[in-house]
Amino acid sequence: MRLAALARVAAVALPVVQVAPAVTALPALRRRLLPGLHGLGPPDRVALTFDDGPDPESTPHFLDALAAHRVRATFFVLGAMLRRHPDLGRRLVADGHEVALHGWAHDNLLLRGPAGTVRDLTRAYDVVADVTGRPPRFLRPPYGVLTGATLLAARRLRLRPVLWSCWGRDWTASATGDGVRRRVLAGLHGGGTVLLHDSSGAAEPGAWRSALAALPGLIDECRRRGWHVGPLAAHGLTAR
Repeated sequence: MRLAALARVAAVALPVVQVAPAVTALPALRRRLLPGLHGLGPPDRVALTFDDGPDPESTPHFLDALAAHRVRATFFVLGAMLRRHPDLGRRLVADGHEVALHGWAHDNLLLRGPAGTVRDLTRAYDVVADVTGRPPRFLRPPYGVLTGATLLAARRLRLRPVLWSCWGRDWTASATGDGVRRRVLAGLHGGGTVLLHDSSGAAEPGAWRSALAALPGLIDECRRRGWHVGPLAAHGLTAR
């Protein structure tokens, strides 16, 4: 009877442990309780981050724009994309950017089992380390959804989960450069972490152009406000 009771408890507890971390996808909650996960750093800095690449159609344009403005950023890459385009991964590093982990594919990890989650994050980690020559230090799961298995894999791989404090909704069909810039700046304060996308692989085709168009004005306004724009590594956040 004792074993049967334990089995019933485990059947309830394990799904709860898997799903409970997903509540951190709520920005107001994590800003108040988990500022590091929210991406908050020193008030004179802003972290600029991009998700979903590297994509040969779009990522080179972002790299050119960042180089023109002398800005380094953090790119949260997908393992499957990096495996197909390792040359872009190497260019990210050569251009001085930080390469972080976004997962293997753009899957909501709530829909993945624990074993599959750990396996996928581990192989994505290995691809990043192999292609760039540097192990990634930060993790941002697709859609910002953390699970128990994601946290377990992050601990094993010594990755620090970091989400964002503001975004531009640059993945939508109606997004424009001016709209993305205004939305980001409306929610951005010193110490914040900006989420944009350098690929439309998980968004409306061509939506990346709105983020690219927003970039110069966003960088200029951050500098006007006295904020230094850079990657997470320079944002006062450290890996585990």
